[in-house]
Amino acid sequence: MKKRKTWLLFMSFLFIFGILVACSNNDESSSDSDGEGEAETESVLVGAMDTAPTGQFNPIFYEEAYEANILSFTHESLLTQNDQLEFEPLLAESWEFNEDHSSVTFKLREDVYWHDGEQFTADDVVFTYKAIADPDYIAAGGVRTSYVEKLVGAEAYMNGETDEFPGVVAEDDFTVTFNFLEPNVIALADASFPIIPEHVFKDIPVSEMPSAEESLQPNKVIGTGPYKFTDMIEGQEYHLTKNENYWQGEPQIETVIWKVVNQDIILSLLETGEIDFVADPNGFQAADYDTVDAMDHVQIIEQTDFGYQILGFIHNFRTEEDIANGVIDPDNFVPNEKLANKNVRQAIAFAIDRQQIIDGLLHGKGQVINSPIAQQFEYFDDENPEQYEFDPEKAKQLLDEAGYVDVNDDGFREDPDGNEWVLNMAYPKGNVIREKSAPIIEEMLEAVGININLLQPLDMKAYVDELTNNTEWDLYLLGWSLSTTDPDPSGLWTADDAYNFGRWNNEEADALVKKAITPPDAFDSEFRKQVYSDWQVMFQDDLPALILYVKNTLYAYNTRLQGVDPSPASFLNDVHKWYLVSEE
Repeated sequence: MKKRKTWLLFMSFLFIFGILVACSNNDESSSDSDGEGEAETESVLVGAMDTAPTGQFNPIFYEEAYEANILSFTHESLLTQNDQLEFEPLLAESWEFNEDHSSVTFKLREDVYWHDGEQFTADDVVFTYKAIADPDYIAAGGVRTSYVEKLVGAEAYMNGETDEFPGVVAEDDFTVTFNFLEPNVIALADASFPIIPEHVFKDIPVSEMPSAEESLQPNKVIGTGPYKFTDMIEGQEYHLTKNENYWQGEPQIETVIWKVVNQDIILSLLETGEIDFVADPNGFQAADYDTVDAMDHVQIIEQTDFGYQILGFIHNFRTEEDIANGVIDPDNFVPNEKLANKNVRQAIAFAIDRQQIIDGLLHGKGQVINSPIAQQFEYFDDENPEQYEFDPEKAKQLLDEAGYVDVNDDGFREDPDGNEWVLNMAYPKGNVIREKSAPIIEEMLEAVGININLLQPLDMKAYVDELTNNTEWDLYLLGWSLSTTDPDPSGLWTADDAYNFGRWNNEEADALVKKAITPPDAFDSEFRKQVYSDWQVMFQDDLPALILYVKNTLYAYNTRLQGVDPSPASFLNDVHKWYLVSEE
């Protein structure tokens, strides 16, 4: 494997990322109200989220899904996607590839203005991608370098060897070209990152961007979206005010307020009308479905989540030196001997009754999957990868074969050398279902003789810091929300990915990931489908993680809110089309 080092002062939070939540809206024009009631004179809409944003509102640095709730209203990309995940125009009105698909040129809209009145131009696109490629970007906490790595000149620019960046070029004020090192199968996905304004950030070094007021403070955060971020009571309320000059038409709701509300009282506030909707990232709990369904003034939307929950396996640790230096170098990984035997990881998978978790905690509103590629993509393989049906006897057999047996009759297995064998299992606070699943998984594993030390849960910030740097954990719980733009699993599951918390290092698997996006073969969807099938089979065999379940996302909103049309991945879609009607 070619060595690559990634320098990072790693981000403080990732609740559900991946490759993270898209901040875009569809491009259809705003429509007039056609509801049965009369439009309200004071249009204030209140949404609830159960966790406060950590406070980073710059799209190139934001850290988690709660911040994305704000950014979904404020920032936009060149492209958006429809319900079939096909790319459609947004800030770009059209695009054209060159003959071999190594370059794509976008014609930008000329009627788009930033919230402060400055016109959006191709220079903003160039600036955004140069900032992501900046030598100081990763050290400042940025993790989206996959968007620039395929661009011409990116490596030299990222290494500080040149000031030139020919990867993204402004041909004129409203034409921008992306130049890739080779024909790029996922060029449109790479070109669909939310854009930030050059005129706001041009005098701020990238190393200082995350701490700048322009990334943190209401009225300083500037986008092109239908709403402006105008006020906040940090940790409690976040206020968005309509952008009267929005290019798709003035939004009809004047103010959107996000309130941070404990999960325990969200539904009571929904019932009384004190909040109008509960949506991303968690919606409401499946246990409360009947309660919400009985609310006459509330509409429910149920759809498959674009992500999953995992039980992760720590395959390797970083060295203390690499941790201190902020380096991820697979050549220096130290194997976690407690989970080094593949039979052990597979035994753990067979020992966990995932359907029981779904039935008991999700009240049946979820499903078992056996692939880390979202099932909404055509590349998802639900047949060939190992299914890991619940089979505790199979789990015991695999452990026996690996030499993990109970030698002192205390009910727990020792390692092949007869030493005590205890797996440290960690999980974060903040997600009720995940918190409840942790002791259930502990009990299932102990039923086959695996001694689990269930650690105390941590707040998400501390949890991700520990997950990034620890040298003692063995198992961890986490949830990922996936990008809708492409099934490419790099960013999460290749050896030097920052989010590859288990430090899975499988050269064959990484080669398949690269093969799936390498032209010219990868332009053939059937070829790509086969390669991704092979990768999914390898993932399930080597098990960097056990995919526990995909939940059904449950959104709820007051029927006075009209125009709601969720995307496959988010409730917050086409928000400029939302409007309110008077309650009868």
